[in-house]
Amino acid sequence: MTALKPLIRCREIGEADIDGVADLLTRGFAGRSRDYWLHGLRRQAAREVPQGYPRFGYMLDHDGVPVGVLLLLYSLRESSGEMAVYCNLSSWYVEPAFRSYAPMLTKIAQRHNEVTYLNISPAIWTWPIIEAQGFRPYCKGLFFSVPVLSRAAPGTRVEIVAADATAIDGLTDGEVEILTRHAAYGCLCLVSHTPKGAFPFVLLPMRIRRGYIAPPAMQLVYCRDVADFVSCAGVIGRLLLRQGMVSVLLDANGSVPGLIGLYTEKRGRKYFKGPRQPQLADLTDTELVLYGP
Repeated sequence: MTALKPLIRCREIGEADIDGVADLLTRGFAGRSRDYWLHGLRRQAAREVPQGYPRFGYMLDHDGVPVGVLLLLYSLRESSGEMAVYCNLSSWYVEPAFRSYAPMLTKIAQRHNEVTYLNISPAIWTWPIIEAQGFRPYCKGLFFSVPVLSRAAPGTRVEIVAADATAIDGLTDGEVEILTRHAAYGCLCLVSHTPKGAFPFVLLPMRIRRGYIAPPAMQLVYCRDVADFVSCAGVIGRLLLRQGMVSVLLDANGSVPGLIGLYTEKRGRKYFKGPRQPQLADLTDTELVLYGP
């Protein structure tokens, strides 16, 4: 008798697939617990997604069982005065027996020409593969800053923004929404009031892993411009020090003038593909925030 070929199809992930997808990702990513994946998938289930785009991403379905997955996090960002669609490609895994079907996932996931796709956590060995797919690096490394060593500008103060804030002097409604949304995700959201106006910031505590030793650190997730962080670094650094945090990591392509710290290209490379190059220091609504470092 002739053996029947397995039925494999690529389809959108639905809420009914969450448990199976979490099981698959737990097998695929050593060191990530099932609770870690479930927590992030439930956040994806609850968040707003631009109309017409998948909520979770795509999976390879083998007779109703997920054997491959590529998570996608779609969001709207303001770019050059208009709203544009961005998509963070995240957490790609296919069971070894089905690896020949993996291109189905990447092909369907990158088919929208109007979307700017991001890969913010590529493993070093995948860089040539990603570049062969048309991705270009927009961030080559990380700058480990020590903001408390910066001078605190006169007349500058900083306050913490809670998740239930409704309006903040000097910020647009869109900026307030970014701060409150990310505060609900567990980020430290700040607004710095200066003689030149108010400036929003989102930071996320980073964990130490893979034997890497560093002082307690935060990742800069969002600001209007890195120059804003430089000008407010002193007052932000003093607030962070009171909370036991010493360093702030910034996406960078070299040393950051005006900050004391260290630049490295051993980690932090990030890629994009599409019509708009992302700005540095905008990791809003990405896997880093929804799933955690």
